[in-house]
Amino acid sequence: MKIVIIGAGAMGSVFGAKISEVADTLLINPENPHTDAVIKNSLIIEDPEGIKKKFKVKLICDYKTVTDKFDAAIILTKSYKTKEASYAAKKLLKNNGIALTLQNGIGNIEIISSIIGEDKTVAGVTAHGATLVSAGYVRHAGVGDTYLAKKPNKKNLIENLIQIFEKAGIKVLISDNINSIIWGKLIINVGINAIAAILKTKNGIIGDMPESFKIVKNAAEEAVEIAKAIKITLPFDDPIKQVKTVCQKTANNRASMLQDITNRKKTEIEFINGAIVDYGKKLNIQTPYNKILTEIIQASEAAYNNKKT
Repeated sequence: MKIVIIGAGAMGSVFGAKISEVADTLLINPENPHTDAVIKNSLIIEDPEGIKKKFKVKLICDYKTVTDKFDAAIILTKSYKTKEASYAAKKLLKNNGIALTLQNGIGNIEIISSIIGEDKTVAGVTAHGATLVSAGYVRHAGVGDTYLAKKPNKKNLIENLIQIFEKAGIKVLISDNINSIIWGKLIINVGINAIAAILKTKNGIIGDMPESFKIVKNAAEEAVEIAKAIKITLPFDDPIKQVKTVCQKTANNRASMLQDITNRKKTEIEFINGAIVDYGKKLNIQTPYNKILTEIIQASEAAYNNKKT
């Protein structure tokens, strides 16, 4: 089975490194210091126990130069690059291939389906965590389950892909209700990511401090209200307790949005807290906490290029 991973940031690097050991795998990522370091030297992955390992992976910057065709494209770009990644996947996939998204936020599956086709698009969610420590060096910060949606018309391909994931040490579960899992992760991200980025602190601290967890709780509760309004059944009974638990379990993690703000990069705020605000407008549900969190992150991004800051 030939696999292409589109997006080789922290998470894409972890998946790419693991899968490349058991399958014919190509990674695609824009030219940047991390990509350059991996191409020139190697990819270093530090596992959750602190053990470092070097991987030689095939990584290129321009998908348009690729002539091979692939059975599966795993999309792990930032959500604002989903459209571009989808066109890359469309060019690279075999006629009967599949595109799997394991991205954060909501809206990615709709974008991919509109470009590649619903019949070739597979929704997924992963609870793995990763941090780009420096160019060519990624810390695999946390291990969790990866869920894929059922796709009867692509059953054989998905079964083959799952076998490869399992050989690579990535536990996979099939979900009958992937939207439940997607929204479950969204609520966690809504609660944690923006406030972690604003306070520039690790997950455990925002979970421990009453002053910050009040904001986490209120933002997450707004997202839960939206989920209920659109008839989403969440994968946990007590969403706020679950957010607290994730803060504790990932206490030393630096949220992806915090990494983006620290590195002065665009964030996925519009696909996380901003998506809750958009739903709120459509449903006439007030989302003041998500609105202000979204606006603060957007203002932080705008300040990157302001010469006075």
